[in-house]
Amino acid sequence: MPLGTLGLSAWLALAPAVIGASFTNPIGPGNDPWVIRWKDAYYLVATGVGKRGVHVAKAAKLQDLARAPKTVVWTPPDTGMWSKEQWAPELHYLDGKWYIYVAADDGSNDNHRIYVLEGQSQDPQGAFTFKGKLAVASDRWAIDASILTLKGKHYLIWSGWEGAVNGAQNIYIAAMANPWTLTGNRALVSRPDYAWEKRGGPPSVNEGPEALYHGDDVFLVYSGAASWTDYYCLGMLRLVGDDPMDSAAWSKYAKPVFSPTETVFGPGHCSFVKSPDGTEDWIVYHAAVTSGSGWTRNLRIQKFAWDKLGVPDFGIPVDEGVDLEEPSYRGAPVRSRARPAPGPLGASLRAFPSQPLLLAPEGEDALGRAASPAVFSPLP
Repeated sequence: MPLGTLGLSAWLALAPAVIGASFTNPIGPGNDPWVIRWKDAYYLVATGVGKRGVHVAKAAKLQDLARAPKTVVWTPPDTGMWSKEQWAPELHYLDGKWYIYVAADDGSNDNHRIYVLEGQSQDPQGAFTFKGKLAVASDRWAIDASILTLKGKHYLIWSGWEGAVNGAQNIYIAAMANPWTLTGNRALVSRPDYAWEKRGGPPSVNEGPEALYHGDDVFLVYSGAASWTDYYCLGMLRLVGDDPMDSAAWSKYAKPVFSPTETVFGPGHCSFVKSPDGTEDWIVYHAAVTSGSGWTRNLRIQKFAWDKLGVPDFGIPVDEGVDLEEPSYRGAPVRSRARPAPGPLGASLRAFPSQPLLLAPEGEDALGRAASPAVFSPLP
């Protein structure tokens, strides 16, 4: 169609569909990515170089985030219990304010705990101040904090030790009195029970819990297996009861839902976000740069779908250098809330060939995923 017939503004509106813009993974270096869409932009926080302080990146396009300029929003003190090793920050908008949840210590990993920073403005790249420590009475080792919101109530979910010694990393939950205060005791959500969760250990690892909402369903996607190995992958639980503080209300899928391949190693520690027009669901995750590179990682994104039973189907990690269609912005831009309201996916996952690596323990499929993702087992 001639440009003059259509008109410039109308032609530009159709340009994404006509041109079919694309990108390739990885989108840049990094660890432990958390992405949120706010108004007309994406914001990224991640474990930084040297793991000190918190930086927030902003970009109009999801695929540009990892290489976008970063703004330092909080600098830790030179000494003290939260002065070193700031890990896996997350940026949340709760009760009208921005908060960052981050794990930190004094230089000794045994002292890692979760801390909360409070934003001083409505700008996610504005200054944050130290608000305090988040801990229940037992005050055990804790990292990878995130927020689960159910029926208007906020809960903190995180990875921690049962006791004072690192025998295993479990996933816990606690109710929040407000965004900077926990109330009551913690409850166990998941522990490393299956063989695939224990690979590369000890210690056995469940970490990086993230809530995923779809209609009335709540899923919790987490990272399992040793994070420093190629075996690192994603597992999933589903809330089948009414009270997320009740361990029996969670059911765990028996097999991983997102696993390594022959060319993608250790895919894990994810977050979820919508496309600019709100029609697509995307997973953001890190993977090892090469086999055996451990915590030297890069960031990746890809679209995922929902099966006919309303269960997320993440597929397999897409190989490096494969062209992917960028997140859809064909509709009017969506001014998203900090935690977008769950809704159906408007497009299916684009399939790409990739040979799975046979990392699954005996009795599991080559992908290490459940043959029927609707089948899950109760938490032991």
